[in-house]
Amino acid sequence: MESRKILLPSIVVTEVTDSSDPNALAVSIPDSHLTNGGQYYIRPKLPKTNGHQSSGWLGGARCRFNLFPMILDKDGIPWAEANMWILDSLGSPSALAMRTYESRAEDLAAYKRFLDETQIDWLTFPAHKYLRPTYRFHGYLKNLIANAEVAPETAKRRMATVINFYRWLQESEVFAPSHSPWKEADRHVGFKDRHGAPLTKTVRTTDVSIKVAKQDNPYGDMIDDGGKLRPLPQVEQEWLIDALLTAGNTEITLIHLFGLLTGARLQTILTFQVKHVTQRLDTKTSSSEVRIPVGLGTGIDTKRSKQMVLHVPVWFYRMLRTYATSQRAVRRRQKATGGNTDNQYLFLTSHGAPFYTSQHDASVFDANSKLHHGKVGQALRQYIKEKIIPHIREKYQVPNFHYRFHDTRATFGMNLLDEKLKLVASGEETLTQVLNYVRVRMCHESLEVTERYLSYRSRLSLVHAAQDSWEAWLERSTHQLANIA
Repeated sequence: MESRKILLPSIVVTEVTDSSDPNALAVSIPDSHLTNGGQYYIRPKLPKTNGHQSSGWLGGARCRFNLFPMILDKDGIPWAEANMWILDSLGSPSALAMRTYESRAEDLAAYKRFLDETQIDWLTFPAHKYLRPTYRFHGYLKNLIANAEVAPETAKRRMATVINFYRWLQESEVFAPSHSPWKEADRHVGFKDRHGAPLTKTVRTTDVSIKVAKQDNPYGDMIDDGGKLRPLPQVEQEWLIDALLTAGNTEITLIHLFGLLTGARLQTILTFQVKHVTQRLDTKTSSSEVRIPVGLGTGIDTKRSKQMVLHVPVWFYRMLRTYATSQRAVRRRQKATGGNTDNQYLFLTSHGAPFYTSQHDASVFDANSKLHHGKVGQALRQYIKEKIIPHIREKYQVPNFHYRFHDTRATFGMNLLDEKLKLVASGEETLTQVLNYVRVRMCHESLEVTERYLSYRSRLSLVHAAQDSWEAWLERSTHQLANIA
């Protein structure tokens, strides 16, 4: 067995108490020779706050969790210091989503496997810096990258997690290395603000951090927009719609249309609630869209909880409302936890389970939970893999066709830009106006990201023009060769 990460369905932080405590729970130690017979008492660590006992927080810190990520060593024993770091981080009032800590636990499990395989003591930092565990792990990750055994971004994240782990150990005075784990320095990073103005910020880095150079293919078919996304060409969009209609799954079809029509991310679409699409429309307005606030305070998740506004076409909003009140949707809600209410998820599986657990629901402790994984769109991705992609490959004879749901976001952005560029060509709007419009609709923080869509369209046109010219030259040359023969 090797070191690994597991997810505990539920965990409650406890403290020792005595038998007179009304919340006391007896714990027995078998075959104990202690004077008390091997029995002691614990209680949930829920101290009084303003004279009242809290229901899940300790001095502002959470102490009850679902899907808690725990790191086990090769003998199946919890790695105490690593798990305490995760627990301490989760206890912060500004704690991130549990999925973030799950990723960090996975990184530390990878580090522990490296330590086990190389028999390196993770607490020993000798004078020779290249014998220190942080430098050894840095070199190990660089070799994995060179051999294409791990993605550069993954290696970068793992090293950053290990650095933060050691920082916490030192700041908490749990550990004081005899020699420094790394050498620190400040670095200036350039970027553009939302208006396109150049700015710089100072970040602290170390000589064991993994630097990942951007390797954008200037003629590639991807756009960097919170990940590598591929806008689907018009013909592939037609294939996709055909496959969705053929499959006949109402929820999967609506989810895809939602992405193609608004550019919303998966977590946003799948955390919509019934109440968000059942508002009565103002019949006096001539607007062609419904604006729906999403993000912090709305009950609809967004990346980093950013507040923004989705622009939903009126005709599609009516379609969503019709679906929400349909018997099909009602039956699914009746099977769901929480029942058929306006606060229920809009999209549920046939078993009444959410496709994606919202941040709010994930933060509500369930002592009876038996789940060993969170809902993050797995059912949708599985359906795409098993139903949609095979249909397109077979029907249209494109064996290498592939797409991810997030590509619908880039597809929306490119469709919107192409439509607006017609106004630039006719002189009705300037390019700056169009780019700012697309930036707002895509909820980009920086105009630099929006400009990548314009660059993508420009370079794609250039590639196609070059390809056509090359093929024409080959055709002429071939004819000349035929004449010689």
